[in-house]
Amino acid sequence: MQATNEAQAHGSETTAARMRALMVRAPSALCFVDQGSFQVVSEQFNHLFGHGDDTDLCLQPTRSIFVSDLSHQGLMERMGAAFGAGRPLDEEIEHVRRDGSRFWGRVQATPVHWDKPAGEALWIIEDVTAARQLRMQPTWTAKHDVLTELANRREFERRLSEHVGSRRHEPVSVLWVDVDKFSEVIHGMGTEVADHFLYGLGQMLVTKVRASDLVARLENDHFAVLLPDCDQHYAQIVADKVRSSIAAYRLRWGLHRTRVKACVGVVQLQPTLETVDAVLGAAALACTEAKAAGGDSVRVYVPAGTFEELAG
Repeated sequence: MQATNEAQAHGSETTAARMRALMVRAPSALCFVDQGSFQVVSEQFNHLFGHGDDTDLCLQPTRSIFVSDLSHQGLMERMGAAFGAGRPLDEEIEHVRRDGSRFWGRVQATPVHWDKPAGEALWIIEDVTAARQLRMQPTWTAKHDVLTELANRREFERRLSEHVGSRRHEPVSVLWVDVDKFSEVIHGMGTEVADHFLYGLGQMLVTKVRASDLVARLENDHFAVLLPDCDQHYAQIVADKVRSSIAAYRLRWGLHRTRVKACVGVVQLQPTLETVDAVLGAAALACTEAKAAGGDSVRVYVPAGTFEELAG
């Protein structure tokens, strides 16, 4: 019995030490909140709100980082409603630092125990002031999809038009990505969860291509990728990496869990495709062939109207 107690005590000490190390070294501003006060805060969280070695937000009321009572109360109410419905909270709200300066923060909050939604919660806050200001500019909103923050269809077509009919010898390819049976996600989990899934999926796609490539959301669950200096062979490799990455992607949103698969159509720009619409049409047609073959696969458009298969 004594050995068991010693082992349990050692385990508790180890867990506490790990938590202390995490809260000091974590690159994110995170904290644990309970009963309207900060129970544990990371070093980055303190720094974000203008605190340092001489001051600490630990055990301070959560109200202290909000610009007004109304702002604080409103967020608490929305958070409670979200937790009660089995969803985390993810929104942008204005905060105040120790010196009185303000900034916009993205608050991501989730209960520590989902079966106790009114209990202790984990908050992660990120300063999004610069990104928010950028999104508010007319030039940004004209070129980007509001939901995913990727390029929108107009911007994608504009960038693609710079290559269609070009006399340069640089090969250029386009991918058309269509999520399989996405309507089932919407029907089963609702539009809010589906929107978060599309956002996460879009951000994941950006990590699977080069910085010089362009990822766009064209409409609904249709995405496209512009691949400059990329011939059909390498476009196929990228397409299959995109397909497999989508199949491996998991959405964890509160109590919701979901995964999907996708089809990808590939086309390399060629003289017979004389317009932007022709290029996108060819890529979409190849994607349709992939869907007809059962989904979770890649097809390549070729001039003769046949399709080369890349096994999923």
